Formats: sequence, structure tokens, C-alpha cells
Amino acid sequence: MDRALAALNEQRSALGRPPFAGPVTPRAVGQASLAAVAAATEAGLQPLRAALRAAVGYTLGLLAERAPGRSVEVRIPPVAAVQCVPGPRHTRGTPPNVVETDPLTWLELATGQLAWSAAVQGGRVRASGQRADISGYLPLVSPGTASPAGN
Repeated sequence: MDRALAALNEQRSALGRPPFAGPVTPRAVGQASLAAVAAATEAGLQPLRAALRAAVGYTLGLLAERAPGRSVEVRIPPVAAVQCVPGPRHTRGTPPNVVETDPLTWLELATGQLAWSAAVQGGRVRASGQRADISGYLPLVSPGTASPAGN
């Protein structure tokens, strides 16, 4: 938690904003990290790597909550990966169902700024396997906010 909070405050500082004053909980820091990365991107800045890691980790956690299971591996290199989606569990070697994309594309998908079909067709997402279409679980946060969708 300390590392995520430090990353958030570093990103906020780079944006000329004061340190985060909200509750120091995983959800609150994750939401604020996602908002700070979005603000950096909107300002035409490259988000700081640590803040990007915190925002991606937060949204992958939301995906794992929304789609518990281990049949699909969602990879956001070099930041993080998560196993999710109900179904047959994968235990060895390369998983049969894999989704892979870069951190900024993932955050666009998670926030509803980019449609799954457009990302796949545009080559921004690589999805292989019968269960790899995770579009039914997206977006993970309500458009324009960092709060989980449906909450």
C-alpha cells in the first residue's frame, strides 16, 4: 500500500496537484491512481510508471472480483497479470486462453474509453482461446470516474 500511495503522490506532484488526502485503502488509492493516470494522459503527459502500475493493478483486481476463476490469463506486460473467468482451470505451461495488451490500452478498456472489438480489430489486444473474449466484463469502472461500474 505504501508503494502505491507513493506512486500516486508522485504522479499528482507531476501534475501540480497536492498529495492525496483521501482514505488510505486499496480501493481509494487505486481509484485515485487511475484518475491521476487519466489526468496525465489527458494533459499530454506520459504517466509515471509506478502510477501506471498502481492503476493497472487496481483495475485487474476489479476484473478478478467481477470474473472470479482461473480459465483466462490477462497479461499487461510489464506491469501485472491476473487469472480470471470461470471455467476449466489451467495449471501448466502456456494457458489456452490469454489476453495481452499494453497498460494504456488496458486502462482505456477498463474505463470504457475503448471498445473491446475495436481494440482486437485494431491489433491493440491479442486474445487467444475460446474463453478469451472478456468484453462482457468491461468496462470495469464507470465512464468518467474511477469507481467500479455497477456500484
